[in-house]
Amino acid sequence: MKRALSIIRIGLFAFMTMSVFNPDPGLCASSHRKAKKNNSVRKAKPLSRVHSRVVKQHGKQKTRELSLAPPSVDAQSLNNQALLLYSQGKYAAAELLYRRSLAIRKNQLGIEHPLVATTLNNLALLLDAQGRYAAAEPLSRRALVIDEKALGAEHLDVATDLNNLAAMLQAQGKYAEAEPLYRRSLAIREKQLGSDHSGVAQSLNNLAALLQDQGKYTEAEPLYRRSLAIREKLMGNEHADVAQGLNNLASLLKTQGKYAEAEPLYRRSLAIREKQLGVNHALVATSLNNLAELLQAQGKYAEAEPLYRRSLAIREKLFGTDHSLVATSLNNQAGLLQAQGKYAEAEPLYRHSLTINKKALGANHPSVAMSMNNLAGLLRAMGRSAEAELLYRRALSIDEKVLGKDHPQTIDIRNNFNAHSVKMK
Repeated sequence: MKRALSIIRIGLFAFMTMSVFNPDPGLCASSHRKAKKNNSVRKAKPLSRVHSRVVKQHGKQKTRELSLAPPSVDAQSLNNQALLLYSQGKYAAAELLYRRSLAIRKNQLGIEHPLVATTLNNLALLLDAQGRYAAAEPLSRRALVIDEKALGAEHLDVATDLNNLAAMLQAQGKYAEAEPLYRRSLAIREKQLGSDHSGVAQSLNNLAALLQDQGKYTEAEPLYRRSLAIREKLMGNEHADVAQGLNNLASLLKTQGKYAEAEPLYRRSLAIREKQLGVNHALVATSLNNLAELLQAQGKYAEAEPLYRRSLAIREKLFGTDHSLVATSLNNQAGLLQAQGKYAEAEPLYRHSLTINKKALGANHPSVAMSMNNLAGLLRAMGRSAEAELLYRRALSIDEKVLGKDHPQTIDIRNNFNAHSVKMK
């Protein structure tokens, strides 16, 4: 049976000052699962194909701005606390703090100040992480308008805003709208920072990820390779950002079935992350998961299983047992068991994954829909058609409402449901 894969991209925070783009590795709570071709089994796999949906932290401001309207210390503190809660997956608490910070800044600085744009951006990312795209997108667009007016059309913060809005559109499958924004962001960074800057490398990576999502592999590969080359030149061969570039290039090669080329890149990425970040870092868990998925795709189940288990253990230790990344790991272990025909062992893992996602993300999040789809695929394989049908219907309903009828994930779940219905006739 041909397998359809669900992809989760885990981003990195890239913190911005008013003048310098400064990527800083860290786990981004925002993720999106994209399903591929029609079939009943979808595998969630964090890829670190970074979209750099940037949570902006503005510290020192220009003297003129400080003298005219000093930003409230409380607003910045609230923003920072919200960022911490966001990274922990505590979205409801983070949202309250972001909204309080936004209200303070609007009151003290006016509605068109760049710090208002910063908070709008951060709140938009939080909503995006919860699949609340209709609420998030206008905030992201408003942040862009404010920064363009206040800072100029070619400011680096505008490049960040363009990048973040593009990533939000990409998550919704609006690829045609996202691409010109990514390209404009890249052009600004190349002009302001030079062609060999780390910010340019990040933009190349993000554009490549978009092209990969559209199946434009020959266009994506040179961008990934250029991004990786810039990072190796600037940072050396063992930097964490180089590991990210290796991982992303490996993901593209794997998508094309080039397993022999992808595996050494995944292994090198893992080795760098273990050395630079420590063996229990979140990105080590991501690399373990990705390597395991590649091994599984080759039928190397015995090699894949301990990597999945180690990835899960790291995530449970870092984030607790109720985080959406833990749900992803449980889903992936279930997929491995299902691939081996161990249905009875897979079912409780799929159900646990679904329960966590509902609790962490809300009942109408696309990740919940994907969890339902995966469980439905297992139940279908077990001959429990009535149960599978209910889950397919619910998953499809969620995605049509949240992502729209033409989103790739919606289309794939619809195809799965239709294939199931045909089989039942």
